[in-house]
Amino acid sequence: MHILNEGDIAKLLEVAKATPYYSLFYIALYTGMRRSELLGLRWVDVDLDLSQLSVTRTLHRLRNGTIVFQQPKTAKSRRMIALPPSATLVLREHYVKQEAGRILLNIPFPPEDLVFSQSDGKPLQPDTVTHAWIKLARSAGLRGVRLHDSRHSHATIMLKAGIHPKVVQERLGHSSIQTTIDTYSHVLPGLQEAAAQRFDEGLRRHTPNVKNRVLSEKE
Repeated sequence: MHILNEGDIAKLLEVAKATPYYSLFYIALYTGMRRSELLGLRWVDVDLDLSQLSVTRTLHRLRNGTIVFQQPKTAKSRRMIALPPSATLVLREHYVKQEAGRILLNIPFPPEDLVFSQSDGKPLQPDTVTHAWIKLARSAGLRGVRLHDSRHSHATIMLKAGIHPKVVQERLGHSSIQTTIDTYSHVLPGLQEAAAQRFDEGLRRHTPNVKNRVLSEKE
């Protein structure tokens, strides 16, 4: 597991701007979605007005090369993910570019079309996307970072920001909150210390005697 910090993410996305994968990798980092979920996402699953999307299916490539769409494996994997304003803007711009490309090629552009696809609307090959990520990460000086690490990075940044693990679990589609806690246990010690400090600070505002005693002990 390699966790990207905010600076790393900025570097990677800056390099990705000049590629067809910018929107895909942006949404990966800002939602924590799995590769299969991103590649199976359709415009009908996206609500740009409400800034949210629904994970309703996944894309997989079989050993014989056939691309298939399947339902998520668990009920928790079928979920709604709220989009931050910047991600909504990226998707709006992506939609406009994709629509213009289809018009140029004289290809229909129904709501059931894939959000992330080839120029003619055909599905992206999962391995191609993974290789593109690796190449971009190296160009940004981030060697050894996998596409799946975008998911880990999303979760870690949210937890460090004080987002409740239950919310992180729901965004990632984990089957239980225990899975989230076990996977990101490396973040929890720091969170516990910060929580204890905030708890103490909150009580001090209402208990002057305790506050004065703490100050005197520090002196």
